[in-house]
Amino acid sequence: MDTKLNDLASRVVESNRGRDEVDDDDAIFAELEAEIENDENAAFRERGLEQLRLQADKLKHMQANAYGTYSEIVDEKEAVRISAHEPRCVIHFYHSSFKRCEIMDRHLAKLASKYSATRFLRVFVENVPWLVQRLGIKVLPCVISFVDGVTKDRLIGFEEIGNSDVFETAVLELRLSRSGMVVVDDVYDVHSLVLGVLQKAADQLGALSYSISPASGRNLRTRTTDDDDVFDLDD
Repeated sequence: MDTKLNDLASRVVESNRGRDEVDDDDAIFAELEAEIENDENAAFRERGLEQLRLQADKLKHMQANAYGTYSEIVDEKEAVRISAHEPRCVIHFYHSSFKRCEIMDRHLAKLASKYSATRFLRVFVENVPWLVQRLGIKVLPCVISFVDGVTKDRLIGFEEIGNSDVFETAVLELRLSRSGMVVVDDVYDVHSLVLGVLQKAADQLGALSYSISPASGRNLRTRTTDDDDVFDLDD
């Protein structure tokens, strides 16, 4: 059973990377469900099916909400909703005329595909004036992290990541990890959603034989500095 589950879950992970094969994911979840239903341990069947269905719902939520991608939100109300309701999200407040925002975008896009348990997105500051005022955003690029609707951390400019336009994505990765926004062992894929949960179900039931691997009107202007490294949002 272990080999079968691992094989099926691996196939789900591969199909999920395409983000457009939901039907195939559903079929493989159904096959996993059948495997559990045929198990001789009644308690494991009950617990396993409950957890499998729960995690299938989580996967659908992930697919429907662009986890694993770096997306742009243009509606302010939607940006507020996401920051308030997602367990973990990182929002880059950017301006299209500022080079360092483009640089930040490239690095965040790489991290978004690597850490699919965290929602990564960007918003154009002119589209979200209320949020800009509410969060007191003055300098760009500004990357703010939210956990269950609460501001957890903010990264302003490049000072904390070397104060240079040239840096490795790993530097930003390390900075975000300090606030718990990127966690190596917390990848939101099918392997963790399904096999990890089944292992937990088995452990809880003592079935240890199942060893499964697991503000409007604001003016935008560039600060008059020699190196033009920051972008100010001034009244």
